[in-house]
Amino acid sequence: MRLYTSPRAPNPRRVTMFIAAKGIDGIELVDIDLNRGGHRTAEFTALNPLARVPVLVLDDGRALSETRAICTYLEGLYPEPNLMGVDATERAFIEMADRRMELHLMLETALCVRHTHPGLAVLEQPQFPDFGAAQGQKMRATARWLDGELAKHPYVAGERFTIADITAFCTLEFARGLLKFRPGEEGMPHLQAWRDRIAADY
Repeated sequence: MRLYTSPRAPNPRRVTMFIAAKGIDGIELVDIDLNRGGHRTAEFTALNPLARVPVLVLDDGRALSETRAICTYLEGLYPEPNLMGVDATERAFIEMADRRMELHLMLETALCVRHTHPGLAVLEQPQFPDFGAAQGQKMRATARWLDGELAKHPYVAGERFTIADITAFCTLEFARGLLKFRPGEEGMPHLQAWRDRIAADY
């Protein structure tokens, strides 16, 4: 299999972290330079006409895009260690936690970065700085809520490490690099401690 990725972007990083957590070997990584428009080439859009990374090309040549779909496929091929739930109830609660991370924490962070960071202007035209700043405030509100959740249990979805932790961690690292966001410096000690624990392993 072959994974088209971009190391600094959070969604591709979610897949490579998922692969690492599973200990999967043998997937070829192909880096796509987003700033140079590598995702808009004819070769790449033949794989994903929406021009987004990541894309996993399967052994039979079919191209699978969308982060969650790729991870679901890999979970099926490599069921251990389990990262998405062992039964219907656990799968549902892990998916709820993961979707919250994706649709709130990650989306708010991405919109803030894309509309406020000058380095992202090549990917987001026009930029709306006021909108981006408002999304940054929403991201911090979500992070404060997550800080409270992590005061009650050690991982995002409960008592064990799951795909929800991967989504949250990759988002925080993206915010750390481009927004200089440090939860501990903004009164979120549980979120900071959780981030530091995950970073020690990945």
